[in-house]
Amino acid sequence: MCGRFLLVSPVELIRRAFAVSGPAPNLAARWNVAPTTACLVLRRGEDGAPAFATLRWGLVPSWARDMSGAARMINARGETVAEKPAFREALRRRRCLVPADGFYEWPEEGEDRRPVLFRRADRAPFAFAGIWEAWRGPDGATAETFAIVNTEARGAMRRFHHRVPIVLDGASCAAWLDPAADPAPFVAGPAFEDFEATRVGTHVNSVRNDDPRCIEPATDAPPPPPPARPARAAKPANDRQGSLF
Repeated sequence: MCGRFLLVSPVELIRRAFAVSGPAPNLAARWNVAPTTACLVLRRGEDGAPAFATLRWGLVPSWARDMSGAARMINARGETVAEKPAFREALRRRRCLVPADGFYEWPEEGEDRRPVLFRRADRAPFAFAGIWEAWRGPDGATAETFAIVNTEARGAMRRFHHRVPIVLDGASCAAWLDPAADPAPFVAGPAFEDFEATRVGTHVNSVRNDDPRCIEPATDAPPPPPPARPARAAKPANDRQGSLF
């Protein structure tokens, strides 16, 4: 999955990397982008080229009663995104790119659960495959939101998490934005060889922390595994003295 990422490249570098047209927003560097916050995305403009937009992370379907479920809709599974009612129309008509310089994962297994930062070896920005929606509230105001499409991890990346965001670059970015193009061929995760993995400290764990310390390599030893719980003695069958816990 993808629950946090960073985008620190200057907007003009993003413009050149993805051939973006139109005016650029003035956004600060983000070291710890978290769900439900406003993020820079690229979507198809009127001239067919990518255009800048600022959308909230956490997709709200157009038919939703309210925005309460946004925090749960930050990711869409690539294998089923074309089938799910919340995502399928956005996949057909409203695909977007989510620029990033790296993303964080928290390992699911093993003794060391400290976060891991994934970045391209050349430190160049890349883009996640995304989908977006517009939701109109009772007051008539429109909220534009997005989700990142993820897929099964491949190769050595599975050491850290079984799901990873779909990463696009080059010609695949233009094709993803084209509503006439079939999105199915892009449902593949990044190869581990394309990215470097770095254990970072727990500073990034808090969404309140959004500064360069989030990407500093971990220097402390991994935390020890939790102690094993002693086995409970079985109660006699005729013991009727219960417990609330």
